[in-house]
Amino acid sequence: MASRPMPDHRKALRAIAAFEALKGLAALVASLGFLSLLHHDLHHIVASLIGHIGLAPGDRYPAMVLTDIDQLVRADLTPLLLAAAAYVLVRFAEAYGLWKNLWWGEWLGALSGGLYIPFELRHIVHHPSGTAVAVALANIAIVAFLGTQLRQRGKTRAPP
Repeated sequence: MASRPMPDHRKALRAIAAFEALKGLAALVASLGFLSLLHHDLHHIVASLIGHIGLAPGDRYPAMVLTDIDQLVRADLTPLLLAAAAYVLVRFAEAYGLWKNLWWGEWLGALSGGLYIPFELRHIVHHPSGTAVAVALANIAIVAFLGTQLRQRGKTRAPP
């Protein structure tokens, strides 16, 4: 028995799901990398990097960076780490829901993507670039696609 080809909208949902999973994985790796750095002497690492690129750690701007690093090490990073964990969980949940063609995955994707649009548009106004425009257009297209999927689900749902 031959399997039926996957409909185009399912392929699109899976592509979006894969992209969301990739964003979640990138955030997880970055968070774990950041967390692992906290167990090292960040002041020494940054001072070495500053010296490696030919700057003197005592100069004005490198000294400002080192001061900020020292403050970062002393700060309570629990809220930042919790926010990163929440972001990763939302990305993975969205990816799962979209991959499995679940209505809540589409809602989560449309909502979470839609939240970024005002910030992306503001970024374009203040820092215009081709990349910023491309990111905003891609996000708008994804949110529009997911919104269309949700509307179609509503039309096919049987009345109570």
